[in-house]
Amino acid sequence: MASYDSQNLLPGSGGRTNGGNISVVSSRSGGGGTNNETEKSPFLEPVRLTPAWEENNLPNDELNFRGMTMERAKMELNPPRDKLRLVFLTLMIHGVGTLMPWNMFITAKSYFVDYKLSQNYTGVESEYATYFLSSIGFASQIPNLLFNWLNIFINLGGNLTKRIVYSILIEVLVFVVTVVLAMINSSEWPGAFFWITMTTVVILNMAGGIYQNTVYGMAAKLPFKYTGAVVLGSNISGTFASIISILSSQFASSVRTAAIYYFITAMFVLLLCFDTYFALPLNKFYRYHELLKEKEIESNQRANAGARPPYWTIFKQAFPQLFNVFFVFFITLAVFPAVHSDIKRSDSNFIIGDDLFVSICCFLTFNVCAMLGSLLTSWVTWPKPKYLVWPVLLRAAFLPLFLFCNYQPLNITRVLPVYIDNDWVYWGIGIVMAFTSGYFSSLGMMYTPQSVEPQYAMTAGMFAAAMLITGIFTGILFSMVFPMVVQYNFLAWLH
Repeated sequence: MASYDSQNLLPGSGGRTNGGNISVVSSRSGGGGTNNETEKSPFLEPVRLTPAWEENNLPNDELNFRGMTMERAKMELNPPRDKLRLVFLTLMIHGVGTLMPWNMFITAKSYFVDYKLSQNYTGVESEYATYFLSSIGFASQIPNLLFNWLNIFINLGGNLTKRIVYSILIEVLVFVVTVVLAMINSSEWPGAFFWITMTTVVILNMAGGIYQNTVYGMAAKLPFKYTGAVVLGSNISGTFASIISILSSQFASSVRTAAIYYFITAMFVLLLCFDTYFALPLNKFYRYHELLKEKEIESNQRANAGARPPYWTIFKQAFPQLFNVFFVFFITLAVFPAVHSDIKRSDSNFIIGDDLFVSICCFLTFNVCAMLGSLLTSWVTWPKPKYLVWPVLLRAAFLPLFLFCNYQPLNITRVLPVYIDNDWVYWGIGIVMAFTSGYFSSLGMMYTPQSVEPQYAMTAGMFAAAMLITGIFTGILFSMVFPMVVQYNFLAWLH
């Protein structure tokens, strides 16, 4: 007689397991009696499937059920792409916004020094114009440096959204005050104008430090090339400020009107950053990576409930890349713009005249080439993290190279001989310096979040932003040494 499968569901039939629970048991039988008994009383008790995930008491996260929606399930099954590179462009715009305050005030030198604080406007001779740029440098970078570091440990301003929103709004309000100051006649109170301007710069860069630090932390949630987008934007910022300054001065009827147009443009850029930040959560690509980061953070929080991030451990793990970021900006700011902009034309027949020599060979060349260097990291990432330090260290050669050019600081008698008197060679050195600055700084910023565990990537990104500002600040300080250096022929002492 052909045998067939039957299900033992009755008490005492061998189907009880572990405390009387009924389970589905498959048995072979050759007799019809057993089959008849089974068919007479089918499904007397509810059937429990075994093995079952309930008996293992697995947490919801392991089953991927907690917080699961159809949209999230679709994203995890089919990870979205950055269509039209909208997220990349948005972070690039925020990169422009992070250095906008610094670039706008530095590029507006003629408005402050040659107009608002000049003897022709105020009727009195003062030192406010003489020390304006150095004062702007300290007023900008000291609060920026302080708040970048504090923001890592204290989370100034609350969560991510609050920090970015409040920072941008404060910057917009400060530019409103700056526009108002441009509109009114301040010739009777140059001292008050100077100190009001310095106060606004301090406030602007306090907010800017938090904003910049937070943007790099936000970019660290995404694939590492998106950190490069922020660096690219910060390099574009200088070029943008220079172009706006030229256009406003060319089309405006007066220096005052040009300044108003100039600073209003900065307000519009910051408002664009404000709007695009709120557009990010609407993008599926951004939401997907934010969900991935949240899962990593939640998993880590269960393992280390209530524990603060191990800041020292993160710093040590990321230190090689943090050093790279610091040293790139230190060398760059030690040379540009203080030394770079004081190099004069050696050949009277050079293709670029004296009137545009500094504007083109220094400012335009640096900003464009640094931007191109940053842009290249979207396709090329060489060298790898382990070996990046070697070309970064080699950039120290730019310090003596620029001093050997026709560097003529104001009110300083140069004694050191000019060893590089070819303007084409000088221009080539400037191009290489700017390009490597943009390229290697982008690589360092991109590699930093990858050098730590995923849940600490945001903190590592904030450390990188703080080291960036530290490099800028120390580079500016170090640049003050070079006017003294060229007063002596130190190479003669070596012979």
